[in-house]
Amino acid sequence: MFIKLLILFTLVPIIELYVLIEAGRQIGVGATVTLIFITGVAGAYLAKSQGLSLINRIQRDLNEGRVPAAEMIDGAMILAGGLLLLTPGFCTDLIGFCLLTPATRNIFKGTLQNWLEKKIQRGEIHIGRF
Repeated sequence: MFIKLLILFTLVPIIELYVLIEAGRQIGVGATVTLIFITGVAGAYLAKSQGLSLINRIQRDLNEGRVPAAEMIDGAMILAGGLLLLTPGFCTDLIGFCLLTPATRNIFKGTLQNWLEKKIQRGEIHIGRF
């Protein structure tokens, strides 16, 4: 696990720096900074609107006596998308926007649900009740 995290925390910034430098060369520094600013503003708006929509869905499910399991996964993905948009760079912004957009989030959500189910079946994740 340490090796995976080490690779993640070193490789992602290197890729982001490379893409930012190349973007600066191709379209100019001002345009690159403007794009980073625009993606930040758009990402903040999208994260807020998706988060508020999610809160309403969770409240509806709870009022109807249902466990909002799918909404909890959506919430984790919206949080992750928002965090990715906080990091400067185009690659993380792209992944962040994919996690914040409902259509693409559903693709990731299916994959994440399958992964979680396999982990639970293998006994690697335990669900406790309080």
